[in-house]
Amino acid sequence: MKFRPCIDLHNGQVKQIVGSTLTDATTTTDDTNTAVQENFVTETPSSDYAKRYQQDQLLGGHVIKLGPGNDEAALSALKAYPDGLQIGGGINDTNAQYWLNAGASHVIVTSHVFKNGMVDYEKLRTLVSIVGKERLVLDLSCRKRSVSKEYYVVTDRWQTYTDVAVTEQTLQELGSYCDEFLIHGVDVEGKQCGILQDLVVLLGKYSPVPVTYAGGVRSIEDCDLIRQIGNNRVDVTIGSALDCFGGTLSYKEVVAWHHKQQQEQETKK
Repeated sequence: MKFRPCIDLHNGQVKQIVGSTLTDATTTTDDTNTAVQENFVTETPSSDYAKRYQQDQLLGGHVIKLGPGNDEAALSALKAYPDGLQIGGGINDTNAQYWLNAGASHVIVTSHVFKNGMVDYEKLRTLVSIVGKERLVLDLSCRKRSVSKEYYVVTDRWQTYTDVAVTEQTLQELGSYCDEFLIHGVDVEGKQCGILQDLVVLLGKYSPVPVTYAGGVRSIEDCDLIRQIGNNRVDVTIGSALDCFGGTLSYKEVVAWHHKQQQEQETKK
């Protein structure tokens, strides 16, 4: 299990937001739009965060572009930590290779490979042929429908439900096309209200590839819980709760926790 850091970009700035408040209207560059609920905004450049992650030997972090106006900040982060960060947000078959050439280790894709509520396997195979399975991360961020016990993948900035449930079959099938999964528990994302335990259990039991969970983490105890119920197979990313993003959870403490997990795993080998 690993800690995966993040750099979320909105209107060109590093921010932490409540994911469920992000809509088409809030991804414009209109500064008067206040519909999005922001937990944290900073003038600190994205490259500073990237350099910090590199210094702390944290691999596989995520740079997420939340709408337009974020390319410059994303490129700055990738340049500061080449091959150490993944990139997501508006990635498709026409620009994926560009971002890999710019320094991303992987591209993260969701909406592009879904059509009419289902996986568009033609687009998915085309993407794999361009970037390679080993450099593709599928974002299966999800939430429950009101009448369902299952989690369903949501696309288009988490506004649109697909008909694809996150199940053993889905994970096994899509895992053959990608190197990793990134999965946000949308309903708790940015709320620091605790993790979706049933989702973590599902991922730890059935994901055939490395998987990172995000959503609701607020403490080291939550990280320990993910390690326990995820069978030490589910990585974690933390945003709003960290003190480097305005929260109360010590970033340094989380980094120390991460390196302790890595040392323990090396000892067991």
